[in-house]
Amino acid sequence: MEKRYIMILSCLFLMGMLTGCIQKDQLPDGTKLIDKEKFIFAASGEFKPFSYVSNDDLSMTGFDIEVGNAVGKELGLEPVQKRMKFKGLIEGIKTGRADAAVASHTINPQRAKHVTFSTPYYYSGPQIFTRPDSKIKTVDDLKGKEVAVAKGSTYADTAKKYTSNIKMYDSDITALKALSIGRHDAVITDFVTGKSAKKEGFKIQGQQLIERSEQAIVIPKDNPILLKRVNDALQRLRNDGTLSRISQEYFGEDITKKPE
Repeated sequence: MEKRYIMILSCLFLMGMLTGCIQKDQLPDGTKLIDKEKFIFAASGEFKPFSYVSNDDLSMTGFDIEVGNAVGKELGLEPVQKRMKFKGLIEGIKTGRADAAVASHTINPQRAKHVTFSTPYYYSGPQIFTRPDSKIKTVDDLKGKEVAVAKGSTYADTAKKYTSNIKMYDSDITALKALSIGRHDAVITDFVTGKSAKKEGFKIQGQQLIERSEQAIVIPKDNPILLKRVNDALQRLRNDGTLSRISQEYFGEDITKKPE
């Protein structure tokens, strides 16, 4: 009997480990939160200038972090940042390790199978970056070339359309740094990230802007009320100029408005 009891407990523990789901507080309006007084949002901290670790206190800062803080406050909650590897963010939100991810996720059908997306909070697009002396100018020049991208990013899928020779890095900045010191033929990443890296002294050059994309906040599928509240918060932040101000602070331009 005792052995059977132990086996049952072991099975229950294993099931909990496999699902990884966290019990959440449910507010009167149906919003589900890990803590009813907090908006816990995740980012990688490896995607400068969108999210990166401050040297002062090892907390994250950047455009995404400021947007997450603003959304949390607009919701009437205490914004709390949580750092996760980018490739694990979708699964982390799906299993409840954070209430949302404010981490420059491109809206696409593959991700939409697992999570829901807010309205876009900024507009971007993948761009080819090379060293200044490279002959690569467009996607047609990428055939057979070695292209570096960040793990878990949509840029890996973009690169696969043009070459089979792909190298993965934990972050876009690491890939750009490798390119700058002579590794690989090109990097495909967000055009703002590449532009910022060049300003910081990376020996890289922007080439073709491949396409446009929409970036949004990631929210679990089983939390539709939180999705609505986040969308309402984003709209108020658009209307009062907060999103535009944050963008100007980090990029010197407004990337929160849809391109013409």
